[in-house]
Amino acid sequence: MNYRHGFHAGNFADVVKHAILARILVYLSTKPAAFRVLDTHAGAGLYDLESDEATRGGEWQAGIARLRQAQLDPAAVAMLAPYLAAIDAVNVSGVRRFYPGSPLIARALLRRQDRLTACELEPNAAAALSEELRGDTGVKAIAIDGWTALKAYLPPKERRGLVVIDPPFEDPDEFARLADALAMAHRKWPTGIMLVWYPIKRRADADRFVQQMRQAGLRDALNVDFSIGEVRVDARLVACGLVVINPPWTLEGELETLLPALAAALGQGSGGFQIERLAGQK
Repeated sequence: MNYRHGFHAGNFADVVKHAILARILVYLSTKPAAFRVLDTHAGAGLYDLESDEATRGGEWQAGIARLRQAQLDPAAVAMLAPYLAAIDAVNVSGVRRFYPGSPLIARALLRRQDRLTACELEPNAAAALSEELRGDTGVKAIAIDGWTALKAYLPPKERRGLVVIDPPFEDPDEFARLADALAMAHRKWPTGIMLVWYPIKRRADADRFVQQMRQAGLRDALNVDFSIGEVRVDARLVACGLVVINPPWTLEGELETLLPALAAALGQGSGGFQIERLAGQK
């Protein structure tokens, strides 16, 4: 799978991933101690929804645009507020042309004492990311391979924080590489929160990865499976998953409010969601 994010920015998968990312960051901000966010595959940072790539893909129209138009209950509105505020922060005068990637959403939700390390290796995306984050105190863009970053920057000196892992899934062995990298990262930082996104194009591949997570000896982990249609290898992406290692104690309950609202807003008739605890107890 070649996941060039300019084509997919703001799609249903981004909405789910970034809404959950925002909830984790809100939780981390409830304690005064500083925290670190390490984003291993940060991308370009900001995406123009009127660009040629976004226009050709048009996936944002079934993602963030659909969410903006949805009638949501007050509890879901409150859950989504930090995420939507981060989107508004990169737009002006009410025009919603730009969509922020995970490093810009994280930046919007950091406090003065918190830190962000955003990593990207692809030269064009790395240059764009560096420009977007230039001059921000406590925020650093580094042109480095994301898998190398996991070895180099964990554990952080802050001792609290989040690792965001959203690889491009361009290589056929990406799931195996992801499982190995997660095991290594968890050994280096067993108390760190880790948010891992993965596409579901072949159910067998995703199921195999989730089974590896069940058998990885994790103390606490959740898996979210979200779809807006029937999974078919020859069709566009309609399902994705997220594994959260060491989830905040509040997250599972929040997902029980958030995911039904997102499924209703983004679903296209045959989609749905599942929350599965891979380790630990609620």
